[in-house]
Amino acid sequence: MTPLQRYIAEEIAADHADGLLPRREALRRLGLLGLGVTAASALLAACASNDTAITDSAPSPAAPSTPPGSAAALPTAAVTFAGPGATPLQAAWAAAAQPRGGVLVVHENKGLTDHIRSVAGRFAGAGYSALAVDLLSARGGTAAFTDPAAATAELSRIPQEQFVADLRAGLDELQRRVEGKKLGATGFCFGGGLTWLLLASGPSPLAAATPFYGPFPDNGDLSASKAAVLGVYAAADARVNASRPAAEAALIRSGAPHQIFTAPDADHAFFNDTGQRYNATAATEAWRRVLDWYGTYLG
Repeated sequence: MTPLQRYIAEEIAADHADGLLPRREALRRLGLLGLGVTAASALLAACASNDTAITDSAPSPAAPSTPPGSAAALPTAAVTFAGPGATPLQAAWAAAAQPRGGVLVVHENKGLTDHIRSVAGRFAGAGYSALAVDLLSARGGTAAFTDPAAATAELSRIPQEQFVADLRAGLDELQRRVEGKKLGATGFCFGGGLTWLLLASGPSPLAAATPFYGPFPDNGDLSASKAAVLGVYAAADARVNASRPAAEAALIRSGAPHQIFTAPDADHAFFNDTGQRYNATAATEAWRRVLDWYGTYLG
């Protein structure tokens, strides 16, 4: 298994351990990844014994009733542009009226969903034109999959080098659309890991990045990146937090501006308002910090 495949498999097992997936469905999803029943059962058992999920992660009574940034969100449009290969890349595009910068939005392991489109629209509403690339474009796009678990399994089969190439093509397209403006990248879960991977892939146009609870790549080196990084984590997300020291050490070695925010009383995927781990209080604070970060380093 590649590190990203391992991450996806462990995320399925963690969802089962936290009671978000019944055993039968977890085994089905792990089977789609290529794990046999014995290996899948062992993974579920191991994750259950290491489970550190919290139960007190519900939004407080004073938490906002709408997801952060959604009140001012702008609509997105489906666009296509040239990718690194013969297949055009699909994406959601949200244009700010007077862009202060551009943000590449990197989706979770379910592909380009309505939630990710909404995040792109929220960035545009805050003044940052946003592009969310569909990393399943070469497989017909996320909409080609009626089973979200099949979309996840297909993502697990794509080489990480292809993800980096597609995201770099997205940065080129974003740079073309917001010419002369600085660029940032924000990714969530699997997409947070890809944001770290993009930062570690060598020089890029990125001036800033805000990866949310994404695993740091093995032996990741950020020395060629000049991006100012705000790493967002959740206090109860032990699985992803295990790679946080490596991320912090790489950030220190890079010499670039950086900051780590760990949301208290929150678990993995707390920003996704369509998921069962959504925490409105943590999401609101993280969104505020992201906009402050981009305000400082993008414009």
